[in-house]
This record gives sequence, C-alpha cells and structure tokens, in this order.
Amino acid sequence: MNAGEQLSLWGLIQNASLLVQLVMLLLLLASVVSWVMIVQRGLYLSQAKRSLNNFERRFWSGADLNKLFREGNERAEKGKTDGVESLFRAGFTEFTRLRQQGSSGPEAVMEGTERAMRVAMSREQEKVEMNLPFLATVGSVSPYIGLFGTVWGIMNSFRGLATMHQATIATVAPGISEALVATAMGLFAAIPAVMAFNRYSAKAESMLSSYETFAEEFSSILHRKVHSG
Repeated sequence: MNAGEQLSLWGLIQNASLLVQLVMLLLLLASVVSWVMIVQRGLYLSQAKRSLNNFERRFWSGADLNKLFREGNERAEKGKTDGVESLFRAGFTEFTRLRQQGSSGPEAVMEGTERAMRVAMSREQEKVEMNLPFLATVGSVSPYIGLFGTVWGIMNSFRGLATMHQATIATVAPGISEALVATAMGLFAAIPAVMAFNRYSAKAESMLSSYETFAEEFSSILHRKVHSG
C-alpha cells in the first residue's frame, strides 16, 4: 500500500489497531441508530402537532362532546387516535361512567375525571419524549469514546517509535491520523444527536404544555357541566 492509500480515510481505518476499529464501529452504530431515531422523532412530533391543531379546531368550533367522543372511538378502533384526543377520550369516558353510576357527587366525578386525564397525560408524555434520552446519551458520550480511541491510537504510535532508530513525520503521521479519525467519528455521531435532542426537547415541552392547558380547560368545561346537571 502506497503512502496516498495509507493516508486515505479507508486506509486509515483498515490500518488502525483492533481496539480503535472497535471504537469506530461503535460510533458508527451509534450514529446510524441516532439518525434513525432523529427521523422517527421528527415525523412523530410533526404528526402529533398536526393532530393537536386539528382536534383543537374541532373541539373549540362548538361541536357536541358526545359526537367528538364517538368520532374519537371510531379512530381509536383504527389506531388513529393519539395525543390530546387521548386525553379527551380518557377524561370524557371516566366523566360519563361516574355520572351514569349516580352514586358519585360532583366533586368525586371531577376528581375521577382529572385522575383519568393525568394517567393519559403520563402515557402521552412517554410517547412524546421517547428516544430523547438515547440522543442525549449519544451526544454527551460519543466525543469521549472517540477521544479514548484517539488516545489509544497515539499511544500505539509512540510505542512504535521506540523501536525505530530514526523518527520522522512520515513514520508518525499514519498512526496519529488513524487515531484522530476516531475523534472525528465521535463528533460526527455527537453533533447531530445534540442538535436533535435540543430541538425535539423544546418541541416536546411545548406540546406537553399544550396538552396540560387543554386538560385544564376541558376540566373546567366538565366542571360546569356536572354542576349545571
């Protein structure tokens, strides 16, 4: 292998020590998995935002709650209900059940309704924040994993110098270059993960805040309804 091929990216990876190659493979896998999650999270959050806007538009248009509930049940049977509509269905289901029993007072009805919405809210929070901890881990750990590979590679290069009578840049450059590839791969894995984590965390926080606001407003509507009844 000539000097040009030796210093090419593929040549540096091929000539790296086994440990450095394992570090590179680990970082490559982390990068691939994080990109899959980045795309998946982006699609999910965009869809959840559209669903939120569509449902709130129907809800605040003055539509009958029973009609909205029936439509939500039909979508749920097809697996198409999610997000804020799940809060609505959970709250309205419990509200209707407790009122039909007749033995629960208004405060008990509202307490059960709000509890059902809190449970649904917890489930939606898990969905919205899914995979974000993994992106945070990749973003924070990958540079250090890459640095470990770099340090190990440079140590091997200097150990090799000890057996040479005359050390030149040409003899040191390949070993150091292949070691630095590990750092570059660590940054390549970390930077998109950090950017995606920050962006999606802000989106998730905004969406969950909208869910909480809707739950409070819906609770107020049901509170008036149960006391007027």
